[in-house]
Amino acid sequence: MATAAVRMFRRLEGLFCVYKPSGVHWKLVRDNIETALLKGLNAAPSQPCPQEVRFLTHPGSDTDAPKGLTLSVASVPVLSKHHLVTGPEFQRIRVGVGHRLDAFSSGVLVLAVGNGNKVLNNLYRTRITRDYTLEGEFGTATDDFSHTGRVVERSTYDHITQDKLDRVLAMLQGANQKALLMYSSADMHTQEAYEMAVQGLLGPEGKSLPILTGLRCIHFQPPNFTLEVQCLNETQKYLRKVVHEIGLELRSTAVCKRVRRTRDGPFTLQDALTHHHWTAADVMHAIRQYHFSKKNKKHSQSHVRKPGLQPREENTTVSQQNETDEEAAPAGRIQ
Repeated sequence: MATAAVRMFRRLEGLFCVYKPSGVHWKLVRDNIETALLKGLNAAPSQPCPQEVRFLTHPGSDTDAPKGLTLSVASVPVLSKHHLVTGPEFQRIRVGVGHRLDAFSSGVLVLAVGNGNKVLNNLYRTRITRDYTLEGEFGTATDDFSHTGRVVERSTYDHITQDKLDRVLAMLQGANQKALLMYSSADMHTQEAYEMAVQGLLGPEGKSLPILTGLRCIHFQPPNFTLEVQCLNETQKYLRKVVHEIGLELRSTAVCKRVRRTRDGPFTLQDALTHHHWTAADVMHAIRQYHFSKKNKKHSQSHVRKPGLQPREENTTVSQQNETDEEAAPAGRIQ
């Protein structure tokens, strides 16, 4: 029979996300969560110590017994199985990390427990996109494209307007859209490519260069501005470099002051657990919520794909001819 800790661990297996603060390494976040989960698992009620039958000797009242001793049957606990002797039931728990964030970035960080690591690997094979919020500042260039780096150049920015910024963003997005089609393995002249593009599944196979699938300005107040970015296969250093290149395209300079991930695939900021909620109970609730939303999504998709009632054809000859033409058409071509 499984113990309470084992049953609790089975409910912990799955995916969840936390909010990683800026200035903290992702390894420290993972280690803190592992410690909290181990503490919660080992705090579960332990099974009672098993009993065994033993023959106990003690001085007897009968003087005719050998050496004056008598034997009695008693049930005593097996101290070698006591939890104070065996130690904690769980010594280590495996917590996997999804797409990582560097120390100076913040936002959604996806984690997996136990068998959820396999689900995590499958999730990142589906070419999921991630959303970021980038805060930039015109007028300065640094060696690492961030505001904390060594300043290498200063420039003016009075000539920059939001219309000019929007034109540069549209140009960058168009160039990345061409790269998205170039790295995609699907034939652009097939029905399959059209359906993948409609569903938003068109993308590169495996690892590729970073691609920006969406780019827009959500706040503009020179010298400060804020961008909303949707991307694939990115790194936070690459996103800082994008802010730097935007400044160069506008005949100025720019540095990135903040990188914040707001979405990683199906996980958003609303799903992220803050530091005060990195406990076994909260993680278990977050994993349950993810499984529940995933089941609802599959149910809604199956309901949409279910064919509705079609009107009965009066002219059966025409319908049969249409079915024959569809079967004779080459598979995968746009009709």
